[in-house]
Amino acid sequence: MKVSVLPLERDIEATSGANLLDALRAHAIPISYSCMAGRCGTCRCTVVAGSAVTLGTEAGGSRVTGGQSVLACCTTLIEDCVIEIPEVDEIVVHPPKILKATVIDIEDLTHDIKRVRLALSKPFNFSPGQYANVQFTPEHVRPYSMAGTANGQEVEFHIRLVPNGRVTSFVAADLKPGDAVRISGPLGTAYLRRKSDDPVLCIAGGTGLAPILSIVRGMAESQTSRPIHLYFGVRSKADVYGTHWLDALRECLPGLRVHVVLASGEQRVPYRTGMVTDAVDGDWDTLDGWRAYVAGAPAMVDASSALLRRKGVDPGRIYADAFHASESRSSSSQLPHQRRRHHE
Repeated sequence: MKVSVLPLERDIEATSGANLLDALRAHAIPISYSCMAGRCGTCRCTVVAGSAVTLGTEAGGSRVTGGQSVLACCTTLIEDCVIEIPEVDEIVVHPPKILKATVIDIEDLTHDIKRVRLALSKPFNFSPGQYANVQFTPEHVRPYSMAGTANGQEVEFHIRLVPNGRVTSFVAADLKPGDAVRISGPLGTAYLRRKSDDPVLCIAGGTGLAPILSIVRGMAESQTSRPIHLYFGVRSKADVYGTHWLDALRECLPGLRVHVVLASGEQRVPYRTGMVTDAVDGDWDTLDGWRAYVAGAPAMVDASSALLRRKGVDPGRIYADAFHASESRSSSSQLPHQRRRHHE
């Protein structure tokens, strides 16, 4: 059977019953993938024509019609079809790994945020903005974003302590330097697009600064001169952290501008007050031609994404990561590069 791949305008041959991601990889079609198990969303593509694939789930398969998006790693080919893959020039391939790590430092960043640094047993490749599942014990596992860039030696996570949270209570009371930890990943599609020279707007809320910081550090490594505006929204002055890292990054990113916004309304120079989305709304008449990275609480991510679309940002260039404080995963409608995650 024939699979036509857009926008490459290539036709490949596949066997009925073959996995779509396997077929694309076998013909050297450039497609991003990571977990290969339907968790990270990295290999999302679109069935352009025909009811040509079936989405494999534990409950069985369901026929997918033209115009619907699928995850290539969970899709079975059943007949001739047309598939569209996104952003051919920004392919990211990080085969998933499970690595042993050791806690080397636990630092208080604020009254309820801890910085946990882990020494790696082996190199861990990931793109800035991605996250990993961190297993402190078999009973204490949660996804957290890397705050740095891949260096082969260590990773760091910013963990907000949630009252009565099972995992974060363990981190606060029991985790200590020298403890063994496992990390698995990388996961996530809200990663830095390195080949673009478009101006960038970042919006971070709380520990959403971790993936945004990773993204900005990734841009610093390439020494880009493009405009970068980073809006960091927190509840009060006591929740502000990481500004010294951002100040240091301005030395190699001349286009970086940082806006810290306090939601409490207290007047605290040099910080602004109000909602972070109001700050963006007031600063920009249009953001046509920009790319945007958003990370934080779901309400902030949703409001920011809607605002960015209204300001002219192409929805396909909004890369969003929403943190949920719950045990279950949301199945709500998402942007093409939006990923919802859950902390507690």
